[in-house]
Amino acid sequence: MSDTSNLPPPANPALPVRVGEGDDRILPAAVYILFLVGLINGLTIVVGVLIAYAFRDKAGPMVRSHYVFQARSCWMGLAIGLLGALLIAVGIPLSLVLVGIPLVAIGFIILSVIGVWFAVRCVFGLYYLSQNQPYPRPDTWLV
Repeated sequence: MSDTSNLPPPANPALPVRVGEGDDRILPAAVYILFLVGLINGLTIVVGVLIAYAFRDKAGPMVRSHYVFQARSCWMGLAIGLLGALLIAVGIPLSLVLVGIPLVAIGFIILSVIGVWFAVRCVFGLYYLSQNQPYPRPDTWLV
């Protein structure tokens, strides 16, 4: 017979994992949902990125990859969205002399494309999170 007194007790998967210990998937899923709602109201994106930064260092490696992906998605979307908004802001006064109409159109196209890009990144992130997988390339610009 073998001695089993040195073995640790078996882990109980039914017990919840506290935030910051391991890979709790509830909070990153909430951030993805806040990001998707933020496409309508804008404010919840700020809340989501603050949560991602607050819990990134306390998370396990799988969840950390999602937090990094979420933060990068937010900042890349903001940078490109500001470019689209700037084109619209410059184009509106210039459209009085018809020169700014293409600038306004390009600005709206950029904002529309970045909104779809952001939503697709959130859906892919939710997919990988639901599969209990880290995001494969959290530093990429694409999906």
